[in-house]
Amino acid sequence: MIEEVVERWHRHLRGELPGGLDSLLDDDVVFYSPIVFTPQRGKAITSLYLSAASVALPGEESPSGERETRFRYTKQVLADPHAVLEFETSIEGMYVNGVDIITCNERGLITEFRVMIRPLQAVNLVHRQMGELLEKMKP
Repeated sequence: MIEEVVERWHRHLRGELPGGLDSLLDDDVVFYSPIVFTPQRGKAITSLYLSAASVALPGEESPSGERETRFRYTKQVLADPHAVLEFETSIEGMYVNGVDIITCNERGLITEFRVMIRPLQAVNLVHRQMGELLEKMKP
């Protein structure tokens, strides 16, 4: 099941998944942020955080001749019902490395989504950017 969920996650990131996050997340999903101490519970708040992250972590256009700095997954480990997806990107010229840890249920919905980021300077930068974005996205 996790293989299908991860494929749908990648389709969502490419903008190719009808229903978007709503079709991926369980109503009772729990989101663990590298920035917020307490787990965020529920589809609405998890969707908000993941949407903000897609804006905050897209990376930058790389000047010709330099290594790629756009958001990209570099490794993937799948063991039902879990997936670990390692990513790299660049924000304001700073290298960001992290993992998304995804757990799904038997219905193929994400029940837990954890994000871990390194180095510390990147965590601080993402914290600032996510705070600004979440403030703008509030209803």
